[in-house]
Amino acid sequence: MRKRNNITSIQDIQLNIGRGTVILNSFGQRMCLCCIQAGSWVNATFSARMTRSIPPQANAFLVTVLRSPRPSSSVTIGRIIMIDFDNNFLITEDPDNSDNQMKFIITNTTTFTSRFGAPIRFSSLWPGQMVRITHANFQTPSIPPQTTAFNVQLI
Repeated sequence: MRKRNNITSIQDIQLNIGRGTVILNSFGQRMCLCCIQAGSWVNATFSARMTRSIPPQANAFLVTVLRSPRPSSSVTIGRIIMIDFDNNFLITEDPDNSDNQMKFIITNTTTFTSRFGAPIRFSSLWPGQMVRITHANFQTPSIPPQTTAFNVQLI
């Protein structure tokens, strides 16, 4: 981004990620390159040696993901009580109140991570596991209420 005479100009650059590139989330924790989504806002430290291509390319040293391109979200912690791999959903319950259940719809953009933040597969989950689910703020008035899951993390 360049500022001249109070005019802001946003320009594209292709950052080349290598083995030495450090990738952090907004909390300063390491994250995997595969967890960065198109449209994410990042801060990057990169080489001054840049190609003259369009867009220019440079090697990245540090990438910090500031914001993912998701709608506003909420977080729910619960125990998985049911998984339907064929219909792409899972149901959780509050460990302190089994009447408090929530159905989470799994989409093509839902990510799954281990307790350490490493990517895992949907098929790695099973009933009884505790999860932290980042999900949409909206929910249906059904029983149980349902909403879209953005990320499912084992805890």
